Amino acid sequence: MKLRFTTSARTEFLAAFKTICRENPTAAQAYFQRAKHVLQRLEPFPYSGRSLPEFPDLPHREVIVPPYRFIYRVSDDTVWVVAVWHGARLLANPEF
Repeated sequence: MKLRFTTSARTEFLAAFKTICRENPTAAQAYFQRAKHVLQRLEPFPYSGRSLPEFPDLPHREVIVPPYRFIYRVSDDTVWVVAVWHGARLLANPEF
């Protein structure tokens, strides 16, 4: 499996990183490394994330690296991260 970000998910992740970086650059770097570690585990174990509790019938799954939720789907030999969502926000209408 390969791990890829959609353009919108990459933009969301970079915005989250910049937000953390403004407050604490060291924490931002640590967060980036922690997120990278968790996301790389999806390559050998793509179904290890949980189904979306709000939308259990969708094929999307998520892994949580607090405070962000990384929402992804598996397609052929690729794990696509389709959204990076702050955990305090409600996931009301999936537009992935």
